Amino acid sequence: MSRFGDTFTIQKPILGMLHLAGDGAQAKLAQAEEEARIMAGEGVDGLVVENYFGDAEDVERVLERIFRLDLGTRIGVNVLRDDARAFALARTYPVSFIQVDSVAGHLPPDADAPFATELQTRRDGVTALLLGGVRFKYQPVLSGREEAEDVRIGASRCDGLVVTSDATGQPTDMDKVARFRTATGGETPLLIGAGLTEANAREQLAHADGAVVGSWFKHDHKDTGRVEAAHVAGLMRVVRAIRSAA
Repeated sequence: MSRFGDTFTIQKPILGMLHLAGDGAQAKLAQAEEEARIMAGEGVDGLVVENYFGDAEDVERVLERIFRLDLGTRIGVNVLRDDARAFALARTYPVSFIQVDSVAGHLPPDADAPFATELQTRRDGVTALLLGGVRFKYQPVLSGREEAEDVRIGASRCDGLVVTSDATGQPTDMDKVARFRTATGGETPLLIGAGLTEANAREQLAHADGAVVGSWFKHDHKDTGRVEAAHVAGLMRVVRAIRSAA
């Protein structure tokens, strides 16, 4: 876990999603700044700038803005459906990590080898961590391999695996986390990728090395909402208690 641990020196890091909602580019930028300030102020360890409601240009505008804010938190990027753009941004901005929703299992065998070569080429010269998904929510399973083999291959291609069940906001299956842990021999950091809440954080983080949180931080606990400080503070209180107990 050395590269992951070098980047996130605190136990069980929590990464908050900036989904880039808003009506127009300037509204997206303003809301992203507001939400970044809230999450950083409540002690969230990393921010993921993602074009969930925006586009790649919105991602770059937000990166440019929040790096000027010096919020004291790690910044990462996930450009959905455009991994090449995410790596290009990581060469332009000092991002600490890149998230890619699927690094193995989502392609048929004849397409997987070229994908692996291209992924490694993109990683060359990029110092940011790569956090990848295997059997990730909404991603197809086309490899024809057993789950454990996909997991091992995925782990070899990145610095940490993000684990989800089937949908946004759905609690991550702890049996799945356990299978991923077994498949990787405990050598690869595993992050909960969906469904972490104040109620289940102790159980989920007992089996994982951190989490990516989106919907739970919103005022209605739905991806369409705005980040609410009280929800961020509530979860981070639980996380700090977990860290203290450990």
